[in-house]
Amino acid sequence: MPKALKRFLLPAVILALGLAGLYVTTLVYAMGETLLAAVMLATLACFVWIYTTQKAYAYRYLFPGIGAALIFVVFPMLYTVRIGFTNYSSKNLLNFKRATQYLLEETYRADGSTFNSEVIPDGGRWRIRLEDADSGAAYLTGPVPLEPAEPAEQATATLPALPTKEPVPEGVMTLREIIERQEALKRLVVVLPSGVHVRMTGLHEFAPQRLQYTRNPDGSLTNNQDQSVLRPNLKTGFYETADGEQVQPGFQVDIGWRNYTQIFTDASLREPFGHIFVWTVLFSALSVLFCTSLGMVLAVLLNWDSLRFKGAYRLLLFLPYAIPSFISILVFKGLFNQNTGEINLVLHGLFGLSPTWFSDPFLARSMLLIVNTWLGFPYMMVVCMGLIKAIPNDLYEASSVAGAGPITNFFKITVPLIIRPLTPLLIASFAFNFNNLVLVNLLTGGLPDYLNTSVPAGTTDLLATYTYRIAFQDSGQKFGLAAAISTVVFLMVAAIALIQIRATKISQQDKG
Repeated sequence: MPKALKRFLLPAVILALGLAGLYVTTLVYAMGETLLAAVMLATLACFVWIYTTQKAYAYRYLFPGIGAALIFVVFPMLYTVRIGFTNYSSKNLLNFKRATQYLLEETYRADGSTFNSEVIPDGGRWRIRLEDADSGAAYLTGPVPLEPAEPAEQATATLPALPTKEPVPEGVMTLREIIERQEALKRLVVVLPSGVHVRMTGLHEFAPQRLQYTRNPDGSLTNNQDQSVLRPNLKTGFYETADGEQVQPGFQVDIGWRNYTQIFTDASLREPFGHIFVWTVLFSALSVLFCTSLGMVLAVLLNWDSLRFKGAYRLLLFLPYAIPSFISILVFKGLFNQNTGEINLVLHGLFGLSPTWFSDPFLARSMLLIVNTWLGFPYMMVVCMGLIKAIPNDLYEASSVAGAGPITNFFKITVPLIIRPLTPLLIASFAFNFNNLVLVNLLTGGLPDYLNTSVPAGTTDLLATYTYRIAFQDSGQKFGLAAAISTVVFLMVAAIALIQIRATKISQQDKG
């Protein structure tokens, strides 16, 4: 390739990509996604600067990863924080403009005759034939296109209808075709010669309908049935009547720090949050302790030179990690069943005990730790086996000469030498278990629940599952409150991780 062409090609490609990215960013902004558009614009600006400046030449190889991190890591984080300052919930899903439009499109059945309808083809278009169910008088509209489309792409159309005496012809629109074009048909307003406006009320039925609400110059809505007035309340996110009755659907509004203050000031929310936080930290720490301890002990045993069939033992002990976790969890759920589970059958046969694993908070938490240890120890065992292999045999030989036994070697040589390289993995394991949503959801579902709470909260819930239940389950789907809790959880995990890293550095410096 000639140098002149090569020199021209790179700027041309950068310019084309920049313009395309700017166009997409503009579309995203026009859709109302301001935060996403800002992140995309920042990423695009970095792209143009890095690939057009010689000073940033070294960053050209890093930019794809940085750009992906901005869009797929930073943006979701910022979006979650942003939602935490709104009343976003299942009752307040729409923005103000869309909620207003939804109310203005509502209709109600007015007094008048009902008309049986048929949709008749007319050269690529369609006519609506209406027949009065009482008098038998028939009317026919002009041709209109009725192609299937998204509701947002359609507009209300008014069609005049004239009397007709022609019978229903062959080839009318089938029921399936009517269902496919139902949204378009619902937006048609047929005007009869008498001046009556009729709309689609059934798949083969038109009847007089009126709009439920009319917009006033001051932004309020008048109910055309009872003449009551709805006014938007920008604090609650609802249109409300004069006596304060809220009308669905609601709309999203900024509520400031209300969600965050509710976490710490609402007693019915604060108390379970505190208990769940303590249990989450305890569960994460004990899971790391049990998995690491069991994995380390098994790794030492499997490195014993006199042990026969070590390969078979390694394979069997690694199987719990190889099997998908959701299968193992559901198997354990059956094993711990109070009435038919094998564990209770064995305990009852040996000791006459039938523990209520799922209804007693202590036993339910113990069950979670048992299952999580079973799922996590194989990975720790494999990692520890590799670290033990890196320990020089001279240390163990010198220890043997000094008369030390296996226990002394384990605590004085093995543990101190593998705990340092194992520390980053322990911190990552702690963070993973802090948000171990799958285990709790599949095994206990957070049950048994606390009583007298404003949102569902269980004694086996972790902060992640607690947030999930608030956002997506039986508490009204309070997305804003869940986002606020998620932000607090993120800050907690980050603080705990920083403290652990700091403490690890200090201990290593002291030992050094």
